[in-house]
Amino acid sequence: MVRALGREQTTHKSKFSSAKVFPENNIQLSGWGGDQKMQPISPMDRPTEEELMKEKFSKLLLGEDMSGGGKGVSSALALSNAITNLAASVFTEQCRLEPMTTERKARWKNEIDWLLSVTDHIVEFSPTEQISKDGIKIEVMASCQRNDLLMNIPALRKLDTMLVECLDNFKDQNEFWYGSKGDEDAAKRKDDKWWLPTVKVPPEGLSDMTRKWLLYQRESVNQVLKASMAINAQVLSEMKIPDNYIESLPKNGRSSLGEATYKSITVDHFDPLEFLTTLDLSTEHKIVDLKNRIEASIVIWKRKMNSKDSKAPWGSTVSIEKRELFEERAESILLLIKLKFPGIPQSNLDISKIQYNVDVGQSILESYSRVLESLSFNVISRIQDVLDADSLTRDPTPPEPRSHINLGALKIFDPREERDMLMSAIDAPTSMTLSDFMGWHLEKMESRRNLSGNMTFSNDEDTGP
Repeated sequence: MVRALGREQTTHKSKFSSAKVFPENNIQLSGWGGDQKMQPISPMDRPTEEELMKEKFSKLLLGEDMSGGGKGVSSALALSNAITNLAASVFTEQCRLEPMTTERKARWKNEIDWLLSVTDHIVEFSPTEQISKDGIKIEVMASCQRNDLLMNIPALRKLDTMLVECLDNFKDQNEFWYGSKGDEDAAKRKDDKWWLPTVKVPPEGLSDMTRKWLLYQRESVNQVLKASMAINAQVLSEMKIPDNYIESLPKNGRSSLGEATYKSITVDHFDPLEFLTTLDLSTEHKIVDLKNRIEASIVIWKRKMNSKDSKAPWGSTVSIEKRELFEERAESILLLIKLKFPGIPQSNLDISKIQYNVDVGQSILESYSRVLESLSFNVISRIQDVLDADSLTRDPTPPEPRSHINLGALKIFDPREERDMLMSAIDAPTSMTLSDFMGWHLEKMESRRNLSGNMTFSNDEDTGP
């Protein structure tokens, strides 16, 4: 991972006039040891927005190689890293359900607009009709924004706005708050969120209206999560698989999956839900390892199906029909893993695609959708923390570990159909403060909830080859 794009200024002076400048805090430390004094920086010394933009785009053009020796990364990877690091620097402190500060919101909007402006100049030629002076219709080739960018960039901007508005909705709420890191409850926390501030609710719990409003906000952000995941998965699937990843693969899918997993997938009657229940997915490492092995097997099977020479190393005695069946089953497992564990790290295949991808448009779409997916997942987790604190206040019995998505009610859609459904769902207004919600009819909320829908798994691969 490359360095963040945030401006790092450190003045290097002699021993007797040492000073460090912190432009974000408008403070300068001067002197030595106990003689250090806090001196404000003059507004005239702060970098202008134009200077910041020049510096950031200079780093992108240099491929993050500040020596200028031509050893930098590709433009696609530089832009991908820039968007990732910008999101990390802006949203790292978003550990509470509260609006973003004005400074962070302005920085995110300005800098993401700079980075996305590159897509305005990625064009393709398409035939258009024009009428000449003589009234004759002629067909000419005109340039327009590339189709995938024309479809997805506005959708991602809409999802971005929805997330920021959702955080703004928590401005006036006063029924829950957060304890300090040093309080007694925080010291007792031993779960996987020990670094987060502890949620506090009144002794009698949240009011019914606030609880329903939180559920509504969670459903709204869940739509953003699903749409971001759909776009990200679609872009990654269109990226070319790097040669070095293919060279690292074993010769067959059985070796990649392991004997036990291979036998479970290749049985006559296969149920992906039942298959996942038989596996140990208790840790993040085990989940990512399973995903890596399944993705590797899918790539191997696809290459064998596309191989024209049966005597080539990729050839096999397994029929093409069976291999297609195994591939469909493996892809179903991958989708279930993605839905149940949306916050897991990227797989080896995804990392390799991002690292060696040279398509600038795809890199921007992938990184932008990925950071929105991560942010929406975090917002849902923060909302769920409040709901869990309320539930624990009302019933002190420790709740059972929750799964983000109920695997017992999943339906596998065609990726393009699912994406179209999700894109149409985000057109409806979702920003609603608690005061607005007081007059909101619950029947409408139920109809909105049906947009995301409970998904049930329909399996056409249950029969054997």
